[in-house]
Amino acid sequence: MAHPQIAAFARLAEGGTPPNRKIEGQSTLLGRTMHAIAYDEIHDEVVVPQQFAQAVLTFRGGASGEEPPVRVIQGSLTQLEQLDQLAIDPVHNEIFVPERDHVLVFSRLANGNVAPIRVLKGPDAFRSAATVAVDPVHNLLLVTGTPPGAGEQPRGAGAGIMIFDRTAQGNVKPKAVISGPNVSLSGGNARIYAYPPRELFLVVATQPGGSGGGSTGPTAGVPVDGSGQMASNRGFVGVWSIHDKGDVPPRWKIGGPNGMLLAIRGVALDPKHKTVIISDKRLNALLTYSFPEIF
Repeated sequence: MAHPQIAAFARLAEGGTPPNRKIEGQSTLLGRTMHAIAYDEIHDEVVVPQQFAQAVLTFRGGASGEEPPVRVIQGSLTQLEQLDQLAIDPVHNEIFVPERDHVLVFSRLANGNVAPIRVLKGPDAFRSAATVAVDPVHNLLLVTGTPPGAGEQPRGAGAGIMIFDRTAQGNVKPKAVISGPNVSLSGGNARIYAYPPRELFLVVATQPGGSGGGSTGPTAGVPVDGSGQMASNRGFVGVWSIHDKGDVPPRWKIGGPNGMLLAIRGVALDPKHKTVIISDKRLNALLTYSFPEIF
C-alpha cells in the first residue's frame, strides 16, 4: 500500500536521492490516492484533492511533517463526490475541480462546507470532463474529456480538448474543440497544463488499448497486441496552442512510439531552466527533459 505523503526534492536531485522534506502523518488528512497536486506560487500554497474524504486540502508551501492543512473544502454543499484532479488560478483566487460530467469552481479561500461559486455543466459543454487547466492571462479554461456531440461512444472514447472562457458556467458551448485522429488522445483522463506566456498548453496523452492485464513491473499497464507483445504507442506529452482547433496534431511531443515513458501521471514546468519534469507511475521515477522550444 502506498504511503500517503507529499515529498519535496531538490531540483537537481538524481537517482535515489531522499526528499528534503515530506508532508505526512494523520494530521495532514492526506489519503493514499492523490492524482493531482497544484502549487500556488503567488500565495506559496500547495493544493491537492483527497478523493476518499471528498475534500480539497490546502497546505502552506513550506509545510513539513505532520502539519495539518490550512484550509479544507469538504461537505454536502460542495458537491464533491469523485474528485481526482484539480487546477488553481492564483491570479483570480479560484480552484477548479472536474467531477465527471461537470466542473466545480470554488474560491481559493473557501474553507469548510461551502458551495461552489460556479458550475460548468451540460450537453453543449461536454459529455465528460476529466482534467482542467486555467490560463489566467488569456482568461481561458482548458478541459480534457469527451467533447459535446460525440454521440453515444463509451466514456473516454473520442477524447479531446475543450476551450472555454474562464468564467463560463452552466450549459455553454466551448469556444473551440481540439479532437480527432491527429490529436491522438485515446483515453478520457488526459491531464492538461497551461503555459500562458507562450499561449501554449501541454497534454499528457494516455496509452491506447487496455490495462495490461494487471501485471506488475516497469511495463505494467502498457497495452499489448494480439501476440502478447507490448504495443509501440506509449504515453506522450503533446503541446498545442490556445489558438488551435479541430483535428490538429501537437506542435511538439515528448515520448510516443518506442519511447521510454510508460504511464505518465504528471507534468511540471520549470521556465527558468527551460525544462519539463514528468512523473511516470510504472517507472516510479521523475524525469527531467530540456525543452527550450516551448519557453
